Amino acid sequence: MAGMRVGQVAEAAGVNRETLRYYERRGIIAEPGRTVGGHRLYPPETVTVLRVIKAAQRLGFTLAEVEDLLAVGVRRHGRRRDVGLRERATVKLGEVERRIADLTVIAGTLRRAIAAGCDDLVECAGNECCPIPFAGLGSGTSAAG
Repeated sequence: MAGMRVGQVAEAAGVNRETLRYYERRGIIAEPGRTVGGHRLYPPETVTVLRVIKAAQRLGFTLAEVEDLLAVGVRRHGRRRDVGLRERATVKLGEVERRIADLTVIAGTLRRAIAAGCDDLVECAGNECCPIPFAGLGSGTSAAG
């Protein structure tokens, strides 16, 4: 039986052994065959799957989303294909662009707070020139409830 041991796969894919075992437990990667001595032997393509998982996570996909993407590929005639990736990448791009817009607003507010000399949040909250948007934060709630 040809294959790669846990350490070999983990090193080749740039993950640790526990990550590999975790993905196996979740069913993201197939349970490998075993040697007579009980050692796991993964097929070489496991390295590619692990690299795909890590690349997708770096692009902002959650592990659950990656699982779904991998499952879509397997459902099509038993072969892995990028079916559904374009649509999911389009949705993910929209999410990323919204986060970038939010972070741009936050960065601008922080720059203005620094320029305004805001050193004390409570004092700054009472100062009209403070750019931090205290109004509306926690509106509709009270300390009692």
